[in-house]
Amino acid sequence: MELRDIEIFLTLAEELHFGRAAERLHVSAARVSQAIKKQERAIGAELFARDSRNVRLTPLGEQLRDDLRVLHQGLAQTLERARLAARGKAGTLRVSLFPLNIQELRRYFETFRTRHPQWELRVRMSTYADPFGQLRNGDADILVTWPLVDEPDLTVGPTLFAEPRVLAVGKEHPLARRSSVTLEEMSDFQHVNVAPAPDDWFDHYVPQYTPRGRFIARGASVNNVEDSFTLVGMAEAVVLFPVHVARYYPRPDIAYLPVKGLEALAYSLVWRTESENDMIRAFARVVRDLGPLPD
Repeated sequence: MELRDIEIFLTLAEELHFGRAAERLHVSAARVSQAIKKQERAIGAELFARDSRNVRLTPLGEQLRDDLRVLHQGLAQTLERARLAARGKAGTLRVSLFPLNIQELRRYFETFRTRHPQWELRVRMSTYADPFGQLRNGDADILVTWPLVDEPDLTVGPTLFAEPRVLAVGKEHPLARRSSVTLEEMSDFQHVNVAPAPDDWFDHYVPQYTPRGRFIARGASVNNVEDSFTLVGMAEAVVLFPVHVARYYPRPDIAYLPVKGLEALAYSLVWRTESENDMIRAFARVVRDLGPLPD
């Protein structure tokens, strides 16, 4: 199996969606499908069970994923060390972001690069599904996200910023003409879900209940912000966002309503405790030194 085919297989094993896997790999969905069929022919058995609605790993596919993930990670790290050595770098710190205001966070990244030219910094946007898996499987060193509740193997570091929330609704939505909305009012409408993800973690983002005890229903699962926008624009859901999303993503089909009575959402550094190293400590020190973004 060629290296590119291994990457295609592992990406599809994470996404379980041909379109999203293709988007991550910057290839067509047909290319992903062809590579998987080629692998299945070579092995002599199906790696994925798929129908018109779902894609899932077969038991054989799960075994191959677990075996290849370790091998691929080791090979990728070896190639990365060689590439860095050729450029006079000693290592790479990989930061994965949930917030979308990367321009406002540049001061942390630029300060780290200035203070530590011996290290490379790589910043990427995170997918929603399995948010802490990327820390545990070694794909990211630091995750920027809202607070955790019960993840004992992870460390929560300093906070970068905290923001009030807005509710994204379609321009033809019954709430669209409102100047603001409360939790009670938005509980009349379906919200999105993120799966697989820890319930306690996502409950910080979308509460399960309003202050008066009304249940806030969650429907379709999303894996990225584009999925959320699509559901909102099609009037299939309403979506809570931190307020910076309204600045970064003004859209003709969406209105953003300030949410009253909901505490600001803080975004902090999170890393796997056992993986803490000099680069992680140095980046956390930069965030502490500069302090959180102003309100």
